Amino acid sequence: MKVRIDNDLCAGFGICVGICPEVFELHEDGYSTVLVDEVPPEFEDLVGRAVSQCPAQAISISEDSSD
Repeated sequence: MKVRIDNDLCAGFGICVGICPEVFELHEDGYSTVLVDEVPPEFEDLVGRAVSQCPAQAISISEDSSD
């Protein structure tokens, strides 16, 4: 699974970081960034929760590892 953040939509709420700091962090500019190329299986449920709880709907996931 891959996860992406649309920088044009991210408003820096940081909810994703609170849910899964192993995959997301707040960059120095105040917006979220992804720390991994591939989401480790043990964090997939948390990343899914971050996607559903993002107020800006800025996070997306892809099952295709070639994306």
